[in-house]
Amino acid sequence: MAHIVITSFLLTFLLLHSLNPALAVTAITGQDQFVFSGFAGANLTLDGTATVTAAGLLELTNGSVQLKGHAFHPAPVRFRSAGGGAVRSFSASFAFAILTTYPGLSCHGIAFTVAPSTDFSSALAAQYMGLANIDDNGNATNSFFAAEIDTMQNVEFQDINNNHIGVDINGLRSVAANAAGYYDDTNGSFHDMNLISGEVMQAWVDYDGEARRINVTIAPIGVNKPVRPLISAEYNLSNVLKEPSYIGFSSATGPINSHHYILGWSFAVDGVAPAIDIAKLPKLPRLSPKPRSKVLEILLPIATAAFIATLGTLVVVVVRRRMRYAEVREDWEVDFGPHRFSYKDLFHATDGFKDRHLLGKGGFGKVYRGVLPKSKVEVAVKRVSHESRQGMKEFVAEVVSIGRIRHRNLVQLLGYCRRKGELLLVYDYMSNGSLDKYLHYEGEKPVLNWAQRVQIIKGVASGLLYLHEKWEKVVIHRDIKASNVLLDKEMNARLGDFGLARLYDHGTDPQTTHMVGTMGYLSPELLRTGKASPLTDVFAFGTFLLEVTCGQRPIKEDAQGDQLLLVDWVLDHWHNGTLLETVDTRLQGNYNTDEAYLVLKLGLLCSHPSASARPSIQKVLDYLDGDAPVPELASTQLSFNMLALLQNKGLDPYIVSCPPSSMMSFGAISDLSGGR
Repeated sequence: MAHIVITSFLLTFLLLHSLNPALAVTAITGQDQFVFSGFAGANLTLDGTATVTAAGLLELTNGSVQLKGHAFHPAPVRFRSAGGGAVRSFSASFAFAILTTYPGLSCHGIAFTVAPSTDFSSALAAQYMGLANIDDNGNATNSFFAAEIDTMQNVEFQDINNNHIGVDINGLRSVAANAAGYYDDTNGSFHDMNLISGEVMQAWVDYDGEARRINVTIAPIGVNKPVRPLISAEYNLSNVLKEPSYIGFSSATGPINSHHYILGWSFAVDGVAPAIDIAKLPKLPRLSPKPRSKVLEILLPIATAAFIATLGTLVVVVVRRRMRYAEVREDWEVDFGPHRFSYKDLFHATDGFKDRHLLGKGGFGKVYRGVLPKSKVEVAVKRVSHESRQGMKEFVAEVVSIGRIRHRNLVQLLGYCRRKGELLLVYDYMSNGSLDKYLHYEGEKPVLNWAQRVQIIKGVASGLLYLHEKWEKVVIHRDIKASNVLLDKEMNARLGDFGLARLYDHGTDPQTTHMVGTMGYLSPELLRTGKASPLTDVFAFGTFLLEVTCGQRPIKEDAQGDQLLLVDWVLDHWHNGTLLETVDTRLQGNYNTDEAYLVLKLGLLCSHPSASARPSIQKVLDYLDGDAPVPELASTQLSFNMLALLQNKGLDPYIVSCPPSSMMSFGAISDLSGGR
């Protein structure tokens, strides 16, 4: 019966091959042995950009940038004997080629892979070659072995060059690597090979289970397998591979469009991989331009001469353009190099600071949306006029220091640029703009639901906690308000505008007494002394809590048209037992009453006129997360009227004089719009 089945299979294969010579898929000659001399009609598990072309090529990537492709044999392989034990010897051979439209440039490569699964959906393209990502690269749980053909040097993986072969275990940092080439069997000399030459090459990957040794060899197609392997590394794959595992290929591109092809493939366990029939391999497509014609050979020198004739004119144009992008640079700025942007990049990112890219404006400058020309990253660029050089070094040092702050609820300050008469600050761009557009501009933005408001409140509190207590220095924000809370594309809150923040070491007093901020958010002691502290930020955060919950501005008008502080209005309702009547009516009652009551009480507690009665921002987060109960508010504790209190101190809460410009520190830069 077995003889009949085998005879039938061979007759079917010979019939298909006679009808279509390109169908060169050879029968599996054993449970763990096969050979493909072309892939027309092959049964493979493909994903990403991987596909089999009409000519029978296995195309892993199609020239698209930043994508990945995988191709695996559909049947898993048992590398251990029935009773378990060590991984058996195996051998693989494949013919490959890499084509690129940019001579001398390609990325990233091909990897022959043995892995526990064919699912690499979480893996990244580019330098990760579709095998791992930034979080799991190198983890032992990956359980994969790969022989990489790498055409891009990645410093993070300690690659030796941009034209090498490597052995990878569970990650892309190779345990062994060598420049691409092969050893001549006749005299032992080494012949270099260019992996992106566009020529077909052959690779052999062998594992000796007894010696626990991995050998990788490459050579031009048609050259017999060299006796001396390119790489010979001792490694016990029994500690790596799971049972069973899948065999196949992974490939990825980066910023350069490259095509990665497999033309033939063979594999065997406990034996030598069957020979690939080179005569039956499919042809590679032509990506490079066709040979130049005689007419082109005549016209090209003429065009070259014309180009040289106009070179003088172009030099003049270039000089004028360079004057447009002139910057101010001083010797001490060398230390801050990585945090400095070129004015030319910022100019092109904003299309010359055109008004159509204007996001907002404030007392200290305008903010523009831009796209950096090289990285294509969206940024917000703030232009600040400044004629004086006094204190400039200290300001730049502070910008660079704040630029090192990274938190998911803080807008990232990316760097700066200097020109004569102005400074430019570069921030992350927040696509959904500022929170005040959602709270106070009817019809411009949709109404935020209660869950979104609670998420925003907790996000701002988390960012403020990092500034006050978690970073290496205490950072006082000094201008917490709805317009300085920006929303990213997932509607997560990011606290912005560190231009007003002042740094001072933990355990020391603030070194500034310049009063900056926005009326309605300023605490009584800040108005009285001009001295900021973490508790003045807590006061502003309390007003912010009421603003988000009530949908009202910090200073509102009552029924008689008189101006009223929001905290006093909420306090009156608390005294009358109608606290929940202050919740934003646009919610139409769709909110959690317990949460709303908690947030309103917490807003009143944070806005207490006595700094000693306010909780720290850590306590605020504990209350919001339910880790601690909010202290009960006694009537005697909250019997103050903030407006009357300020007036009794001789302060007009609606008119606050800014310090003279000569007294304003460089830290006092407000109105970061970054997406407004």
